[in-house]
Amino acid sequence: MTHCARCASVTTMIDHALLDTLRAFVAERDWDQFHSPENLAKSIVIEAGELLECYQWSTDADEDRVRDELADVLTYALHLANKIGADPNQLVLDKLELTRKKYPIDKSRGSSVKYDRL
Repeated sequence: MTHCARCASVTTMIDHALLDTLRAFVAERDWDQFHSPENLAKSIVIEAGELLECYQWSTDADEDRVRDELADVLTYALHLANKIGADPNQLVLDKLELTRKKYPIDKSRGSSVKYDRL
């Protein structure tokens, strides 16, 4: 659980009902057989490329298309987390903790410099 800066309450990042819905969607279509970790990782990159394509020639991307492509990236990422038995919430929290150590506030605030150059 984490505190959302835009929310007045503590919320769960990824709703377990959402994960159950995704699992059911895949099961109903018998698609799990195609969801190896490798295939899911490839799908994330493919969909991320389609997301980036929204901005290929202009910074004024079609917001609906951006949302659709971002949803695809997130969906495949959640499927991959499920496939490898990882809790997406914990993955994000663990990575955030590592990143906090790499980018201490006093050195990184307002800077886009990579951690090894701070």
